Amino acid sequence: MATTMMKPFLASLCLLGSLLHAFTQCTVTATEFQLDGDYLIGGLFDIHHASDPIQHDKPEAIECSTQLFILSSYRRFQLMRFSIEEINNSTNLLPNVSLGYEIFDHCSDTQNFPGILKLMSVNGLIQPWGTPYKNLSKMIGVVGPFSSTDGLTTAPLFMTDLIPVVSYGAAASAFTEKAKFPSFLRTANSNKNIIEVIVKILLHFNWRWVSFLTSDNDYGKDGLDLFRKRIKDTEICLAYAKGLNTNTNFFQMFKQIEAQRIRVIIVFSPKRTAEAVVESAIRLNITNKVWIAGDTWSLNKRLPKEKGIKNIGTVLGVSQSVVAIPGFNDFIYSVKSQNHCENAEQHMICNQVCNCSSLSAEDILALDPSFSFPVYSAVYAIAHALHNTLQCGVDKCNGNITVYPYMVLAELKKSNFTLLNRSIQFDENGDNKFGSISIVFWNHRGDAEEVGFYKFHPWVNFFINNTKIQWYTKGQVPTSLCSPECPVGYAKKQHGIHKCCFNCEICPNGSYVNSTEDPYKCIRCKETEWSAEASTSCTLRAVEYIPFTDRGAILIMVGAWALVGLTFATSVLFAINYNTPVVRSAGGPMCFLILGCLGLCCTSVFFHFGKPTVSFCILRFLPFLLFYTVCLACFVVRSFQIVCIFKIAAKFPKLHSWWMKYHSQWLVITVAFLTQALLLVIGYSLSPPKPYNETVWYPDKIILGCDFNLMAYSGPVILLLSLCSLCFIFSYMGKDLPKNYNEAKAITFCLLLLILTWIIFATVYMLYRGKYIQTLNALAVLSSLYSFLLWYFLPKCCIMIFQPHKNTQQYFQGLIQNYTKTISQ
Repeated sequence: MATTMMKPFLASLCLLGSLLHAFTQCTVTATEFQLDGDYLIGGLFDIHHASDPIQHDKPEAIECSTQLFILSSYRRFQLMRFSIEEINNSTNLLPNVSLGYEIFDHCSDTQNFPGILKLMSVNGLIQPWGTPYKNLSKMIGVVGPFSSTDGLTTAPLFMTDLIPVVSYGAAASAFTEKAKFPSFLRTANSNKNIIEVIVKILLHFNWRWVSFLTSDNDYGKDGLDLFRKRIKDTEICLAYAKGLNTNTNFFQMFKQIEAQRIRVIIVFSPKRTAEAVVESAIRLNITNKVWIAGDTWSLNKRLPKEKGIKNIGTVLGVSQSVVAIPGFNDFIYSVKSQNHCENAEQHMICNQVCNCSSLSAEDILALDPSFSFPVYSAVYAIAHALHNTLQCGVDKCNGNITVYPYMVLAELKKSNFTLLNRSIQFDENGDNKFGSISIVFWNHRGDAEEVGFYKFHPWVNFFINNTKIQWYTKGQVPTSLCSPECPVGYAKKQHGIHKCCFNCEICPNGSYVNSTEDPYKCIRCKETEWSAEASTSCTLRAVEYIPFTDRGAILIMVGAWALVGLTFATSVLFAINYNTPVVRSAGGPMCFLILGCLGLCCTSVFFHFGKPTVSFCILRFLPFLLFYTVCLACFVVRSFQIVCIFKIAAKFPKLHSWWMKYHSQWLVITVAFLTQALLLVIGYSLSPPKPYNETVWYPDKIILGCDFNLMAYSGPVILLLSLCSLCFIFSYMGKDLPKNYNEAKAITFCLLLLILTWIIFATVYMLYRGKYIQTLNALAVLSSLYSFLLWYFLPKCCIMIFQPHKNTQQYFQGLIQNYTKTISQ
């Protein structure tokens, strides 16, 4: 079993040994890639780039010098060399300590591992964990690599030994996962910051309908994913997204962009891919677009001067802040004058061949300066961490301290120093907390002119100078919308999968649209608010009710008090003339009951005014319904008695005698009263009246009233209608009685007025629900009371006061005898 376990282990050692052996066969000195020192910093720069995977049938490292040469990466490579030489030439940072470097041309993310293993090894051997270090490596950290894909493949190898890796360009958000990349830091801005600036530019210019072109690798996919997440809660829509590679059909791609009427194109890709996109746009005559460049190509020196570049539209971009590095130009002139690369035989070293003999200093210095300061600050960050690890003072460092990479890492995380007037710090994820991001515009002179900035530490500050941008539209900011913005007060009705594509619908009365919170919905106003059509907010409704101080209310209340006074005066007059024929024919003692109930009914009138309360709503109809029932019951009995005396008594004498014997009139009145009281108790128990806000009839008003359940109060109303109908029937039967003795006619006329009053009120109530409906209701109640008082009792009062000769026994007997003779004939 032990033999079985040893075989894979020995095979792995053999493979590792063969790789290291292949590497050590190429150890000829190359002064640009190597420098001895007390401590070494590794460097990974993609001076060459292997664009296509190379097929091979045995394990071998790729020969980078045969691949595409990247001049901008060579410039950054020289910047690392300059930074270390500058530190060595200064006595302030690392006195009596020299830094060296071991740099490799990292041109492939899959076939470049011998260089990585060399940086991790000591004398060609990688020491396993759990064994004492026989020889300590001088390597204290690594600067690089540049791309996110290279970082994702190489960084995990350094993470196992916690060797600090300070990248100057790897921007993918995956590196913030400290569980996977505990010793990874970066001095360049992450994709998250770059995407944030791009989105702020889109929002600033109100561009909602955009396309996103990205490289088909880890860097591009991460940028697209971040962009989608960032615009999720904005009005921006990603109309088109495309991952670019060597097989991309640019003609078909731009055709789809044109078909969707997209005016803003974001190109988030490495420099070479972006150049291919822009050159294709020029060749295919793609015009009238706004291009937003990522930080990898926004400071491109060649494209802004390309013939036809003005025809494609306006180019904006975000870039790493350009910081002039003092002394670098002199260093490049010095390097090129030494001409290290004349002898090709000297550079036969695995991935340490420069192929730079034909380059001039001017060629290097004229390049895009992007990512220069990130390289410079990465080297200085490691140097400052070593300074703190060695406990360096003004003139010396503590040489007795054994330096391990993890110790340098601990100090790196605590970095806080100033470099070229910039404070260098890292956050808990290893991302930089210094500098800012520039916003540039490709002007007509072919230069990338800075027109704005985005600062994210210690506070966020975003600014764009619109006046510096020369739009292809000749002054007006271009638009990029799927659908034009809706007019004020209109909500968006989305059609299709994109929220930016919509129709506009007007918000009706009682609703509004809040464009900042939810432009896709008409929000209903609260019951206490109202809005007109096409509103953006609601306003408070006017609360209306009839106060006691209202003129109409005062007149009606005066009328109610007048009725109370008249009923009292009539009662006194009837009491004085109690034994006269007029009083007896009017009902005798029943008259006082009717007059008292009319006075009690008046109390309902006063509760129709003022702000409604529960008690007001209860008393608004309770006295009227209860005591008016008694009044109607009295008139029913009275009208029946009149008909009985003159018509029924002769034909039905037994019925008449029974009625008179048992005083049935009081029994009917009592039963009607008790029945109505019971019905009211039941109705008020099931659904008691309560204050109610009328909000339907008037959108801008709240009418305060009382809520009555018609079903719960149907019993009392039906009883009143029944009594009214009986009274009308009996009184109508007596319409031909003697002229001066015609009580039935008076009752009939009173009932007609009563019915007409409530028909008028019901009609008005169906058409009008304003605050004055309470006044009309009180008026209807008062009119119902006055109809009996004025047309039944007033004529009798006039007889008693102004025609006393008609209030005699002889006069009434004469009328009855004449009527009897008329009937007999």
